[in-house]
Order: sequence, then C-alpha cells, then structure tokens
Amino acid sequence: MRLIVVDDDRLVVDSLKIILGAQPQIEVMGTGANGDDAMALYAEHAPDIALLDIQMPGRDGLSAAREILERDPAARVVFLTTFSDDEYIVSTLKLGARGYLIKTDAAAIPPALTQVMDGKRVLEGKAIEDINFDGAGAAAGMPRRPAAFASLTDREFEVAELIARGLDNKEIAATAYMGEGTVRNHISSILAKMGLRNRTQIAIAYLRG
Repeated sequence: MRLIVVDDDRLVVDSLKIILGAQPQIEVMGTGANGDDAMALYAEHAPDIALLDIQMPGRDGLSAAREILERDPAARVVFLTTFSDDEYIVSTLKLGARGYLIKTDAAAIPPALTQVMDGKRVLEGKAIEDINFDGAGAAAGMPRRPAAFASLTDREFEVAELIARGLDNKEIAATAYMGEGTVRNHISSILAKMGLRNRTQIAIAYLRG
C-alpha cells in the first residue's frame, strides 16, 4: 500500500517513516507537516491511504481531510493522534475517515492500515462495524448487543444504536416511531444506567463495544 504521512511533529514523522517503511507491503510516498502539505501530497501521489495528524498549526487535519474527501469520496483517510478524544472520534468518522489511531501504539498501526485496505474502519487499532453516519437510519435488524449495554431495554438500546449512527433526536423519533420527548427520556435513562455524561459518550461506547 502507498501512504502519505502528515504530522507537525518531525520526530513522529521520521519514526513512522521508519516503522512503516520497514513493512514490505507499505511504501511511504511523501511526508508533510500541515493540512496544506496533505492536500498537495494527496494530489501528487494519489496514495492508497492518507495518514494525517488532527491538530496541526495552520490548516489542520480535519480541514484537509474534508476537502480530500469532497474531491475524492473513495479516499482512505486515517487520523493519527496522541490521545483518544470522544468528540474527535465522532467528528472524524462522520467526516468519512476510515480510522482513528493512537500514535503511541505504533505496533498497532501497520495491521490497522491493512484492515483499512480490506475495507474496514478501525478505531484505536480495532476494527469496528462500518456504521452509516449519513443520518439515513439503522440497518435492518438489531445487532448483537455489546456487554456495556446489557442493562438497557430493547428500546433504549435501539436509541443508543441510532445515536451511534449520527442521528439527532428528531431523526431518531422518525426512524424508531416514537415521540421526541420519549427519545429524550430514553437518552436520559441510558446516561443514568451507563454512568455517561452525553450522547457522544453513548456513541463511543457503542463503537468500542
């Protein structure tokens, strides 16, 4: 697979170039330090995967990825960051990114990229269900329930799944055939039962489950 690596930390870039370049199936085509570099490198090399840092001076990774995906919806963008942030995870996956990886877990990066090439999404190195984030609704049938959601009723779990798919309360109400007030009540119950603070944490718990 052919990659570009973009990160404002030169040490990280050099380390990743060595680690990834040592893999026989991986070729690092170019490196950069900001979102503008990412755009230029993607246009020049048309890589199989664009491995981008999120937070960079000037143009950040999210902005660059958004434009890359607008120009090429089939682009495989994988974000690389130093910390696991729930808000960023949801933002990157809704944007259309194929993965969110932690820099400090360098050993997990090459196999995660292989999974991305196989058509999977990866969250912190682990393959996850390829959830539809376009607000179109849930797939037919209920999925296997993650253990973290064992305390929820069937309707509460249905709401949790729809939250993870990126639907807002109005869309959940229409999809699950319930009133918006009922949706809000279910969300309050989910938060209380699972000890969570907000709907973003519900989505992340579902993805990690």
